[in-house]
Amino acid sequence: MEKIQPLSASLEDYIEAIYHIIAEKQVARGKDITARLSVSGASVTEALRSLSKKGLINYAPYEVITLTDAGRTTAEDVVRRHNALKKFFIEVLAIDDDTAEQGACKIEHTAPTEIIARMVDFIRFLEVCPRGGKDLIQGFSDFCEKGRTRTDCENCVSQCLGSTARGTR
Repeated sequence: MEKIQPLSASLEDYIEAIYHIIAEKQVARGKDITARLSVSGASVTEALRSLSKKGLINYAPYEVITLTDAGRTTAEDVVRRHNALKKFFIEVLAIDDDTAEQGACKIEHTAPTEIIARMVDFIRFLEVCPRGGKDLIQGFSDFCEKGRTRTDCENCVSQCLGSTARGTR
């Protein structure tokens, strides 16, 4: 397996953009990156040179841009972190899609891998735990939206305990 290269937040944005453009169009061009990231052509050229020096992309001026194996591995790591954060924000914290996207873009560059992995595990745990599950996640979402729970907590807990004791959850 290729080693994941540590990159600045800016270069992570570039390699992530290249990855998505290639997924859509098979190859990337400087103008595609400029449009996707809303940056200047000079900034794109500088970033492409840097990514090329690191062995993450195949780049020559005025030619198509492709990812090397190491670049693909690095880009997939950035995309995986982004998607995990966004999913956590939407499914667990009941954040709207646009805000979750913006938050994931900012945090993906700084959150340690262990924290993101633990967030993914937490989502999986909530989905299978008899004390949690989709009802708990939806209850939290409702609480965030309305400032209160759907039912009183004592009633909810007794229903949950009764369901668990009967094995019906």
